[in-house]
Amino acid sequence: MFTVPEILREVNILSIFVRLSLAVLFGGIIGIDRGRKRRPAGFRTYMLVCLGAALVMITNQYISDLYNLADPARLGAQVISGIGFLGAGTIIVTGHYQVIGLTTAAGLWASACMGLAVGVGFYEGAVIAGIFIFFILIIFHRLDNKMLSRSRVLDLFVEFEQTEHLSNLIDYVNNNNMKLSSLELVKPRISNGTSMAALITVRLPRKMGHLQAIQSMESLKGIRFVEEV
Repeated sequence: MFTVPEILREVNILSIFVRLSLAVLFGGIIGIDRGRKRRPAGFRTYMLVCLGAALVMITNQYISDLYNLADPARLGAQVISGIGFLGAGTIIVTGHYQVIGLTTAAGLWASACMGLAVGVGFYEGAVIAGIFIFFILIIFHRLDNKMLSRSRVLDLFVEFEQTEHLSNLIDYVNNNNMKLSSLELVKPRISNGTSMAALITVRLPRKMGHLQAIQSMESLKGIRFVEEV
C-alpha cells in the first residue's frame, strides 16, 4: 500500500489542488468511455460530477475543522442521494420500448462516490475504486455483451402490418422448438403502415443464436420490424 503524506490529508492549498486535480483526472478517464459510446453523460459530465463531489467533501472537512462539528459526512450524504436526479435524467426509453442509460447513470453515481473519497483525502480508496470502475466500463462491457449474445432468453420488440399476423409469429415459435414466455401488446410509436406492436420474450433452443432468430422472424409474412431489447 502506498503511503500518502499527512499534509495531503489536511485542508490546505496543496491538498486542495491535489484532490481536485485527481477528481478531474479520474472522472475524465471514466467519462472517456461513455463519451466514445455517445452516451448522454460523457467526458465533461463525469469530470464535473467527480470534481463537484470532491469539492463538497473538502468543504465539509473544512467546516468540520473550522467549527469543530461532529458530523463531517452530512454534505457527502446529500451528494450520494442527490446524484440520483442527474442519473435518472440519463435513463431513457426509446421508441421501441428499449431502456438505455442504466450503465451511464450507475457510472455517474460511482463517479460521485469516488469524488467524495478524493475530496475527503481517502486517496487509496479513490485510486482502487477508479481502477475498478474503469475496468467495469471498458473490459467487462465486452464480457457482458458476450454473455448476453449466448443467452437463450431473447426479448424482442416486434411490429406487425396487421393484427392477424401475430399468429404467424406464434406459429413460427411453436414450430421451431422455442418457448414463448411472455407476450405484451403495445401501441407502435410511429404509425407507418404498422397497426400493432408487441413485446415478447422467447426461450431459444440451444443451437439457435439471437441473430438467426431475429432474421428468421423478420422474414415472416406481415412482420415489419424486429429488434432485440
